[in-house]
Amino acid sequence: MMLNIACLSAKLHLLVVCIWISLLVSSSLIWAQSEDEAHIVPRPAAQHHGAADAATMNGASLPSRIKPIRVAVDLVQVPVVVTDAMNRPVVNLREQDFALFEGDKPQQIRYFSTEQAPISIAVLFDVSKSMTDKIDTERVAIHRFIENANPEDEYFAISFSDCPRLLDGPTQSADDVEEKLTSIEPGGATSLLDAIYLAESQLESARYQRKAIVIFSDGGDNASRYTLHDIKKLVAECDAQIYAVGLFETFFFNTVEERLGKKWLSEITDKTGGRTITVENRAKLPQVAAEISWELRNEYLLGYRPSVFDGKWHKIKVRVTSSTAEHSLHAHYRKGYYSVER
Repeated sequence: MMLNIACLSAKLHLLVVCIWISLLVSSSLIWAQSEDEAHIVPRPAAQHHGAADAATMNGASLPSRIKPIRVAVDLVQVPVVVTDAMNRPVVNLREQDFALFEGDKPQQIRYFSTEQAPISIAVLFDVSKSMTDKIDTERVAIHRFIENANPEDEYFAISFSDCPRLLDGPTQSADDVEEKLTSIEPGGATSLLDAIYLAESQLESARYQRKAIVIFSDGGDNASRYTLHDIKKLVAECDAQIYAVGLFETFFFNTVEERLGKKWLSEITDKTGGRTITVENRAKLPQVAAEISWELRNEYLLGYRPSVFDGKWHKIKVRVTSSTAEHSLHAHYRKGYYSVER
């Protein structure tokens, strides 16, 4: 009897140790994606959870590297969105309500505009299995986003599940984009990070200088070749603002990817001057999509002349200095750029 108890105790101890080691390894793999530095080289296709054709997506190539944006500038243009304490856009500010810095050096604002110029937009629509019970709401959200568009806007329509697919684009037909995105039935894994990479590669040939990526997803990723720190590095080097419209319903049995979805999306969008707007009540999702569409077309555009052309990364800071605001205001903007002389 004593021997059996001892054997059972030893087995239980071994089981606990194995579980602890498994959790430690999983945690290391997840949080390793938060590193700042990354060479943008994809994982081998064999690690793509069975999606062997991930490198070619409906005729759209997923390249192994995208050239970083190095703008030949004599005027740095900084799109800025300002929100209040309730996360609502503020659109009545003037030039004197802003302070602009490159590094810690104040810059003279030489250009100020609130023009509603057309935009090249890559719309990313999550059609993975986790979206099955949310897909109807997401379809309405896309409709609300597009109905607020500028008729001259240019679109790239990308869906993603096991791998991202370019469905349409470049096109100015908003109706075609909506029809192609919303006719797909959900299923499969989630390749969100690969979809962002594909969007950036498509936007390299965009018609307009202003570029945006808008993501409709519940976040998370379990099928991409690229890692989170790959994509964070990439979006910092490219010039598209990224917005995410996310529905995050919290349940005890959510996967690790679903629980981290909001954090991952926010880390990506914040680097580009965009933002992630999330809701827990799916009925509010279409209104959030409409607000992002309206926000994209009601930005402030600040411009200044740089003093150095060295091909290096230059940090930008924008502060809202308005003394008339009733509450504190927050500025959303791209945090820097690469410059070379013309």
